[in-house]
Amino acid sequence: MTERPVLVVTGASRGIGAAVAELAAARGYDVVLNYLASHARASEVAGRCRAAGARVEMLAGDAGDEADVLALFGLADHAFGRVDALCNNAGVLLRAMPVEALETGRIDRLLRLNIGGYLLCLREATKRMLAGGRGGAVVNVGSRYSDLGGAGGFVVYAATKGACDSLTRGAGRELAARGIRVNAVSPGLIDTEIHAAAGLPDRVRDLTPQIPAGRGGTALEVAEAVLWLLSPAASYVTGVILPVSGGR
Repeated sequence: MTERPVLVVTGASRGIGAAVAELAAARGYDVVLNYLASHARASEVAGRCRAAGARVEMLAGDAGDEADVLALFGLADHAFGRVDALCNNAGVLLRAMPVEALETGRIDRLLRLNIGGYLLCLREATKRMLAGGRGGAVVNVGSRYSDLGGAGGFVVYAATKGACDSLTRGAGRELAARGIRVNAVSPGLIDTEIHAAAGLPDRVRDLTPQIPAGRGGTALEVAEAVLWLLSPAASYVTGVILPVSGGR
């Protein structure tokens, strides 16, 4: 029997992360799920992944904390002995705040998780992909804010997503000759809970007139793009940022 590849997904208890994990399980991956706080929701995602035929491990932890990242990849080592793919998804938006009111704690939190965590997870995944000799694939979940700039309260968030784009391009080129592809998806207005957590539960609806496709996107539509970039079908694609935004 062919051994299933192993995918690590951060921020996997809801939204895009949950959709990626469940679709990956259906497409033949075993999965290692990171989540921050909601054990019940992560367990529901894990249950759906198992129902799709995947072996699943899950661990609570802050994807922006080095000790928690090491524990996550240590779990992958213990349970599966390999890491073939990574979806860097865990991130935070926080409530809107104008630049003149920015607080150090807010800046630190956004930078530590949204880009520091991506770097830490990329480092640990890369080590294992190189050691295993099989290479691998990474997809970072960015945002259209990286180009749009986040004016109106989300400038720091947008800056972290701009850094995600730079990380993707640089690491994609650096690791290509060693068999590791690094790409990103750049979601636009996607109907997930991140907007409500930022105090803007109607944001997708309110901004729909700005979307050429005339609607917000779904987490599953983003997950489809992630799984394509992880798959052999994208074997000659690296260092690319793929907008998933309905044209916005």
